Parts: sequence; structure tokens; C-alpha cells
Amino acid sequence: MLSTIDRATRGSVIAYLAKRPFENAYVRWLIESGHGAVEDLWVWRRWDGEIAGVIYFGTQIVIAADDPATVDAFAIEARRHRAFRMVVGPKALVERFWERVQTWSRPPTAIRERQLLFVVTASTLRCVDPAIPVRPAVAAEAASIVEHSAEMMLGELGYDPRERRPGFAYGVRRLIDRGWWWIWKQNDELRFMLNVGALTEQTVQLQGVWTPPASRGNGYATLGMAAICARLLESTPTLSLYVNDFNEKAIALYERLGFSVVGELATYIFLE
Repeated sequence: MLSTIDRATRGSVIAYLAKRPFENAYVRWLIESGHGAVEDLWVWRRWDGEIAGVIYFGTQIVIAADDPATVDAFAIEARRHRAFRMVVGPKALVERFWERVQTWSRPPTAIRERQLLFVVTASTLRCVDPAIPVRPAVAAEAASIVEHSAEMMLGELGYDPRERRPGFAYGVRRLIDRGWWWIWKQNDELRFMLNVGALTEQTVQLQGVWTPPASRGNGYATLGMAAICARLLESTPTLSLYVNDFNEKAIALYERLGFSVVGELATYIFLE
């Protein structure tokens, strides 16, 4: 049975998502923080009432499920939520979902078939230099960070979010206001940045890992990311992130810092 999430079911849904804390971090954060609209969050229950899946039908579809039948139910409901720009989730789930919706959906403009899901803890983190002056960005730095973030997305996804997403700059500023955008600047020059994408009691999900091209080749990513991770791990048990399997430099960075692979995701991207 498919239904939206209400106050009575919220606790059981969060408990379900907590069983896979890294795969489901974003959906759990949407529910707990209230950033996900109630009408966009759906739960699937088996005949005995047990939860078998949760899905977010926002600008991106994010899937959490236990079995193919649950994914099939979500694919049927997706006909009423066609304005999505991405489909994200565990690799097998996303592939099944796409098999079910491709007959009526527009084709993806890009597919990230295999994205490695990494996790690090305070006990496994390496390469930390406490002298590296990392810190949360401040509002006065928003314009510069918007430019760097747009450049990163242009290289990663092939489009400029400043042209296609009118709320892009606002989204960056909102993360800065939360204290979720971390930077390392030296002599007023950005050396490294990343931001928090989701936060639960089990993990902080990182994204937007970026070294400006002019600063590359100096080891700044290793030093900056290690220092930021160490600061974040003072208040969370784990950090997690996912990366495309063809991004060998990023994978080498995360492994050097002590991250380990705990799963595989996939992302289908629809820009048009």
C-alpha cells in the first residue's frame, strides 16, 4: 500500500531509513528537518503493514526500498510526478526504476551508472594537520562561492546552473547561513571547499568537494578535506559521500584520507 508520511508514521519511517544510514541519509534528513514537503514523501507498506520502501518525489527522485515490488509501485506513482531532474538511489533500485519508467519518461541526458558510497570515522581519518585554517564560509563570501560552485557543476554535469536554475545562488547562500559550507582560504584565495548536503544523527553527507583549477597539484585537497572532516567528526559519528567510479583522482583522495566503500549508488540526470 502506498501512502504519504504523516505524524503517526513518521517515527517508523525514520527507523526504517536508519537501517541503511548512508544510503538513506538524504531522505531521512528531508523528513526530520521538514525540508521535504509532505506531499512529496511516500512510503510503501507490505500486506502485513511492514515498511518496504520510502521515496521522495521532488525535483530529484530519491529511492529507498527493500525489493523489486516496492520499486515497481514507486514507478507507477512516478507518472504523477514527472517534473524530476534526477533519479538517485542504490544502483540496483535506480536501474529497476528506470526500466519501469523509460517507456513514458524523457531520456536522461547523462547517466552515472556506478557511484561509490564512502564512509569515514574519527578513528579511520588520516592526514589531519590541525594547523590548516578551515572554517565555515560567511555571507560576504557567497558571491565567490556561487561562482566556484557553478564552475564545478559545469565541469561535472556539463551545464551552468546560473543559467538553468534561478534559485541556484539562493541555495548556496542558504547552506552558508546554516554553516554547512566549509572553505580553506589563504591570503584571500580559495584553496579548497566542500559542503554538507544532509545531516542525521548517524552521518553527515558531504558534497561539492572542489579545489579551484589554479590551486591544484599542491596537495590542498588532502590537507583541506582532512581538516574539515576532523572538525565535523567532533559532532557526528561518521561522514559519508558518493563519487563517480570514473573519478579516479577523487577516489584516490578519499582512500588516502581513510574513507572506505560501503555501497554503490546510481544517478540518472534529466537536464532538458
